[in-house]
Amino acid sequence: MGDPSRRVSVSHPRTRAARPGRRDAAVRDVHEQTPLGEVYMKALMRTQLRLGLLVCAAVCLPLAALPLLLGRVPVHWARLWGAGLPWLVLGPPVYALLVAAGICYVRRAERNERDFDEHVRRS
Repeated sequence: MGDPSRRVSVSHPRTRAARPGRRDAAVRDVHEQTPLGEVYMKALMRTQLRLGLLVCAAVCLPLAALPLLLGRVPVHWARLWGAGLPWLVLGPPVYALLVAAGICYVRRAERNERDFDEHVRRS
């Protein structure tokens, strides 16, 4: 048959997967709100706050500059497609900026959460 002194271990492939241990400890810390879990959550909240402030600044600065720009440039007499040029500058581009900022914010916030989840599961 075979060598009687040789041992063979047969196991199911899932026996090595998902053993509770050190990896699950960090996830448990977050769920149970332990002091270490609070540190993890505060780091995520700081990252999300930083992102929110960045997006807010990226939207507010151009919007604050528009009245200054329109006040300095004499475009009140200009008309395009029957509407005044200031209305065309204030309309579609502003909404496009808001939509683009919203899309960028959601994508980056979800990426931050994925990175956080991977970091916690690695710890």
